[in-house]
Amino acid sequence: MFVVLKRKSIVKALIVVIVFVSCVVCLSFADVERTVFAKSQKKLPVYRVDNGEEKTIAISFDAAWGADKTKKIVDILKERNVKATFFLVGFWVDAYKDEVVYIADNGMEIGNHSKNHLHMSTLDKQKAKEEIEYVNVVVRNLTGVTPKVFRAPFGEYDDKLISCIEECGMTPIQWDVDSLDWKGISADEIVKRVVGKTTSGSIILCHNNSDHILEALPVILDELTAKGYKFVTMSELAYAENYTIDAQGVQHKNQ
Repeated sequence: MFVVLKRKSIVKALIVVIVFVSCVVCLSFADVERTVFAKSQKKLPVYRVDNGEEKTIAISFDAAWGADKTKKIVDILKERNVKATFFLVGFWVDAYKDEVVYIADNGMEIGNHSKNHLHMSTLDKQKAKEEIEYVNVVVRNLTGVTPKVFRAPFGEYDDKLISCIEECGMTPIQWDVDSLDWKGISADEIVKRVVGKTTSGSIILCHNNSDHILEALPVILDELTAKGYKFVTMSELAYAENYTIDAQGVQHKNQ
């Protein structure tokens, strides 16, 4: 009798332990799920655009230092009837007004790259807005057109900055294809990186004064065109409204 009772007690104890462990595991999974969901709510810029089978892409040039090659870049683009977007820093605009006008007059889009190329996540909201609005004003005064897209210096974003960009009526833009031209790599290496990584809806990052951009650019444009890609401006590629951005930074048009 004692043995039977003891066995029943052990079984009951085991059941209690199993139930307890199951509850802990379920709560742990719930916590993980909540954490993943919370992370997915972080605001993100547009890395790439889901545009189905259209094969449209955008090539962009950040301009912060130097301008020797800028007009030639524009000429190469224009010769091939290619549209591109130049993300300009405010102090660059102030120093190279002729180049800014040349970019706009030749059908290229001008994007905003902040006034001073700072780490904008370290700024308060008011200062961040001042960095953005300064460029919008000086570009509009020179070209008559206000930038619609913004790229953060160093590619650094946080929720506060993206909120500022959206409140300024602009779309935050990152990239999914980095040419690494700023590292001084050869033209062949630049071409290989860009052509090999580009897919439909890609955003290509280049720089206006990198060492080998003038050698690499014609080859990039010709090879991607031969693959059936069509170059558009950043504003033409990205959706300005009624969109969502997934956890990978891919922008999707809401149905």
